[in-house]
Amino acid sequence: MAVEQALRWLATHKGSVPLALLREALEEPGGDADARLQALVAPTASLPGGAVEVRAQAAWGLIVDSISRIGSMESRRRRVLLAAFRLSLGDGTPVDWKPSLDARFEQLRRMEEASGRSGSRTVSPMHKEWRRSLVEKLSPVLHERLSQLAGDGRLWSHYVALAREVESQSEYGLSTGLTVGSPSGYRAPSEGAQPVFVDLFVTTVFMEKRSVYRRITERLVTAREDGVDSYLATSLAGKSDDISGVPVRDLWGCRAEPLRSPPGEPSLTLLRFPRALKRGESHWFSSEAIDSNTKEERLWVNVEVDHHGIAPGRLHQSQVPVAGLTIRIKFQEGYLPESCWWYAEQTERERRIRPPDGDPRLIPVTDDSVQHTFGQRCHPRESYGIALRWPGSVDGHVH
Repeated sequence: MAVEQALRWLATHKGSVPLALLREALEEPGGDADARLQALVAPTASLPGGAVEVRAQAAWGLIVDSISRIGSMESRRRRVLLAAFRLSLGDGTPVDWKPSLDARFEQLRRMEEASGRSGSRTVSPMHKEWRRSLVEKLSPVLHERLSQLAGDGRLWSHYVALAREVESQSEYGLSTGLTVGSPSGYRAPSEGAQPVFVDLFVTTVFMEKRSVYRRITERLVTAREDGVDSYLATSLAGKSDDISGVPVRDLWGCRAEPLRSPPGEPSLTLLRFPRALKRGESHWFSSEAIDSNTKEERLWVNVEVDHHGIAPGRLHQSQVPVAGLTIRIKFQEGYLPESCWWYAEQTERERRIRPPDGDPRLIPVTDDSVQHTFGQRCHPRESYGIALRWPGSVDGHVH
């Protein structure tokens, strides 16, 4: 029953996709996701190493593998499970699944109707098959396999590999059409958003005293439409109320073209690609910004998503970023913050408030550096970053 309830919550949650929720359950003990998904994530404690990212992938891979063994690829039994958990239908057509379960079943109904399958006029048959498949097939199979895996963590490796294959095949709605894949699952971008999705975003910041002196940013982007030939970059300096910018310079895979900005507005730089991208094509490039007149105390290092989103973070061997947003900060010797923590989708006031001791958002300073890879998807029109508290300040304010 516990496994069934966890699966039902995982499939009907509107705010996040399953893998992100499994990560959240492991990253935030005592949170809602942790309470709801214990039956799925607790057995992964037997996995050697016990890294959160790997444990979440193990649980997700097991669910995907179990679904793939239920019915045939063309059966409604399997297709409703694939829709419920926002997986590819395996027919080569990318599906941008809707947030609610009912809306996803309506998408599936229309696909059946368009393909000439004997469909229905309502989603009632979909819901009926979903309940049967969940109760009679998926939940019992997962319950049995979770019990086995809880006793032998060596068996998890297959499911971790499968989860990574799912992510790499179709993380952003540009499906390869293989057996399994992942939907887009992102909030709608603003009307003027840059028409790219960011597969990998790594920004490395070098501090001078309490200010940002140099910032190197590497990006791997995928075009969301034909003719994408550039990326618009902004580099802000100082505190949140200082919108003066510093020039952005090209390093690799692009050519910097500074744009003229009105007085008092941030400096903008167009990073021009060697050629225009077609929809679905990817390009890697890097840039840097150096502020030789740095003076203002930095309270956070921030990334604003002004495009179609950033992929969930993924690390190779728990160290090297291979997907998602990673922020690194190298402090000057003798000028270390009292504490650092990561934040996501918070107001400026909220991000100033230090989490309590023991909170998983706190990041230790190691070798004068901090680093965080955001495991969740980074949505359009949101901000993600690392906040800094310096000696002599309270909640980001100097006293």
